[in-house]
Amino acid sequence: MDESGIKKQNWDVKETELFLEILKELDMKKCLDGRKVRNNKLFKVAHRRMTAAGYHRSVDQLKFRWKLLKSAYYKCKREPDSPAPTKIQGWWRYEKTMVAIMESRHSLVGAGVNSDRNDEVTEDSDGDASMLHWPQPCPDNSTHNLDLIIKMDPEMDTQLKIGFIGAGNMAFGIAKGILSGNVLPVNVKVSAPSSRNLGRFQEMGVATTHSNVEVVCGSDLVFVAVKPHLVPVVLNEISQHVTDRHIIVSVAAGVTLATLEELLPENSVAIRLMPNLPCVVQEGALLFARGSHAKPEDGALLRSLLHRCGLVEEGPEAWIDIHTGVSGSGVAFVYLFAEALAEGAVKMGMPSALAHSIAAQTVLGAGRLLRDSGKHPAQLRSEVCTPGGTTIYGLHTLEQGGVRASTMSAVESATERARELGRKSATAGSRK
Repeated sequence: MDESGIKKQNWDVKETELFLEILKELDMKKCLDGRKVRNNKLFKVAHRRMTAAGYHRSVDQLKFRWKLLKSAYYKCKREPDSPAPTKIQGWWRYEKTMVAIMESRHSLVGAGVNSDRNDEVTEDSDGDASMLHWPQPCPDNSTHNLDLIIKMDPEMDTQLKIGFIGAGNMAFGIAKGILSGNVLPVNVKVSAPSSRNLGRFQEMGVATTHSNVEVVCGSDLVFVAVKPHLVPVVLNEISQHVTDRHIIVSVAAGVTLATLEELLPENSVAIRLMPNLPCVVQEGALLFARGSHAKPEDGALLRSLLHRCGLVEEGPEAWIDIHTGVSGSGVAFVYLFAEALAEGAVKMGMPSALAHSIAAQTVLGAGRLLRDSGKHPAQLRSEVCTPGGTTIYGLHTLEQGGVRASTMSAVESATERARELGRKSATAGSRK
């Protein structure tokens, strides 16, 4: 982008102060030689954090802003009595902060950036001040967690651009969950090769397309929600359009982080996520693992985004396939059990509709009690049983049928299948 294009982008005071806070946290003092800034990686990280806070600037815009600020600093050092630099109308709001950064004398947060000079409340480099939302200032004791606090601000979700490649049940469940939070439908776009599943997204006000590239180019965070064997195909298609501002989140069972990072550009931020279908009703169980280039703040952003979908946890990648077996596939196991409960009631003479309604409520109530009580399942089970009562007779029959061993074997089989899919996707990716 040329400088004239950059200058037309308005900055307000709070955005600039946030920018300087981020640079301080990233140790900008390594660039104190007065020459052209060469630490591109630092600005890429700053770009991701600014984006997460709701300010959508390019890396070049951030570099240009820093050059203006640094030029103002050197001018004030050379000519301390000269008027404020014309290109930085609110310079005195930043002077002490720039001194802290350039001379590394003080901590930035709480360093007293408010000047006793009568500067305007807002400023920009070349035009009217922008009216972007700004979260409340961080307390002094939050210096070391500044980026995490920025990421966890719920208001920042309203500006985040989110894309889905794939329009199946997983994508729909996540989309419905995040749209119940602060994410606006206008900031979400979904792609799929056919229109078969796009209607339900359109009903939520979400834009749809058949172009995966269009989704990537218009998004900050992209969920890759396609079948595992299609992941290499999709990533090879979009790879050249993935930049340092993107976070790529794969929800494909079995596809490893190593495979994702191999197929994406070098240093791409990749996260592996395994949700389950109850995200649709905001009662999902989601587990994610960060790739080698994904920072804690990237995980914090994803957790903040998905918290309306249900329980969201982070763990090592080795747990993802297990989570697939116990929660992803486990939903179907529960449905099978609920169906069997209802059919048992039908066998004993209850109408089918009523039997299925009661079975569903039984599963729902048992699950909520298990989750909210904090008790071990065996303890709750024992509380239902009375000596010589109906429950112990029924449990005896289940044990005779091997329900416990069968369930454990089902989780094992589903986990191993997820691992097998991962090996196949890795092989497919290496052939690309």
